[in-house]
Amino acid sequence: MRDKAPPKQLAFDLPLDPRYGREDFLVGPANEAAYALVEAWPDWPDTVLLLQGPRGSGKSHLASIWATRAHAWTVSASTLKDDQVTHLVSNGALVIEDVDRAADRDEAALFHLLNLARERHSPVMITAARPVDSFGLKVADLRSRLRLAPTIEILPPDDALLRAVIVKLFVDRQIVVDLAVVEAVALRIDRSLARARDVVAELDRDALGRGRRITKPLALAVLDRLGMAEAGEDADEQDEETG
Repeated sequence: MRDKAPPKQLAFDLPLDPRYGREDFLVGPANEAAYALVEAWPDWPDTVLLLQGPRGSGKSHLASIWATRAHAWTVSASTLKDDQVTHLVSNGALVIEDVDRAADRDEAALFHLLNLARERHSPVMITAARPVDSFGLKVADLRSRLRLAPTIEILPPDDALLRAVIVKLFVDRQIVVDLAVVEAVALRIDRSLARARDVVAELDRDALGRGRRITKPLALAVLDRLGMAEAGEDADEQDEETG
C-alpha cells in the first residue's frame, strides 16, 4: 500500500511589516549618495529634494530615516489636498511619497505646498520612481519647480548589495537558508530589489504550502516556475528534493 502524501499546508499571505530603522538600511554603491544626503541633513543644497529610484529600491526606507531625523510628517501625493497644505507645512518638515504614481493628485495643492515650504524654509523630500518629465504633470509651473529641485537617484544594486538584501529579506521573515539558496536567487533574478522581495515572498509561500524548508532545489523549482531558472542547470538537484 502506497504511503499517503503529507497534507498540503495552508499558506496565509499575511502582510509583513517592513523595518524602516536606520540600522536596517543596507548601504552600497547604488544608494550611498542618497544615504549620505539624508545623513547630511540639514545641510541640504535646497529646501526641496527629489529622491528617485525604481520600485523597491529603498526610497520609502530612506524617507523614513530622514523623517525620523527631521521630525517630518509623511503623506501620499494621492491624498494631498489644498486645504491641508498650511497645516502640513506648519510642522516644519514633510515627506511626499510617490508623486509620479498619483494619477489623481491635486497639482495645484502640490504647487502651493512647494511655494509655501520654500517661503517658510520648510524642508520637503519627494519620492518618485521616474524622472519629472514622465510624471504627466499638467501644471507647467509645478513641472518647472520640480525640474529645478535637486534630484538624488538610487541606482540598481550591485551584486554584493543584492545578495545582502536577499539575506535580509529572509531574516525579516525569520527564515534561515543556506548561502546556496541566496546565490541561486541572486544569479537568476534581474538586478532589482523589488524582484528580490517578490521572489523571497514566493519562496516563503511555496515552502509553507509544501510544509518544507527552503533548500536550493526547492528554490530552483520555484525560480523555474517563475521563468527565472537557467534551462537544464541543476535539474538533477531539483529531482532530489525531499524536504
